[in-house]
Amino acid sequence: MKCLHIITPVKDSIDSTLETVKAIMSSDITVPFTYTVYNDFSTEENTRRLEEASHEFKFRLVNLADLTDHPSPNYLLVLQTAQKEAIEAEAGLLIVESDVTVKKNTLQGLFDGATERKQCGIAAAVTTDEDGVINYPYLHAKGNENQVYAEKKHCSFCCSLLTPELLKAFDFHLLDPSKNWYDVTISHESLKKGFQNYLFTTLPVLHRPHGSRPWKQLKYKNPLKYYWLKYTKGLDKI
Repeated sequence: MKCLHIITPVKDSIDSTLETVKAIMSSDITVPFTYTVYNDFSTEENTRRLEEASHEFKFRLVNLADLTDHPSPNYLLVLQTAQKEAIEAEAGLLIVESDVTVKKNTLQGLFDGATERKQCGIAAAVTTDEDGVINYPYLHAKGNENQVYAEKKHCSFCCSLLTPELLKAFDFHLLDPSKNWYDVTISHESLKKGFQNYLFTTLPVLHRPHGSRPWKQLKYKNPLKYYWLKYTKGLDKI
């Protein structure tokens, strides 16, 4: 793994995205990296803000409207594009979602942790709330604080590094295009290919669940409406 390709897919939720960007660009990291934000059909105003931020913070902005007319979400296209570029550069692919704020040592810590572990497919940072308490989607990790261990469940892509070996072993063009999100599928494929997926509760990141998809807050506030939207509108297919 020669370097890191860090990516953040985003649709609107620009304030939280800018927090994500600032934290990444101010990280203590020695490994060479590039950072790309994939703008998935944000509003004109939010696209303008992203373009301004890309000049200020020196990250690469890809407007998916320039690549496809497929309506958001276009996570599959993002993954396929990023996989190709990462393989060509012999880079690890580090996904940081737009509702996550990394710490100074997160990025370098995941790189080092993945490099040190043979057959590592995915190295994932545990997520916490503002008080440092482990939260969704890693509630099952409570009680395992300050550890690094092989994760038999799936890793979320809130903040996860996919190693070059995994990227080469599983072609993202084989993913089901009818789905919206692929962390479960890719985690399981990693295990099937003989890799280990590791959860780093030693590298907690701040996560504001579903900040990039506010409608999903209904899952907690009005679960009946959430599941009605999920199944009648075909939203959030995992």
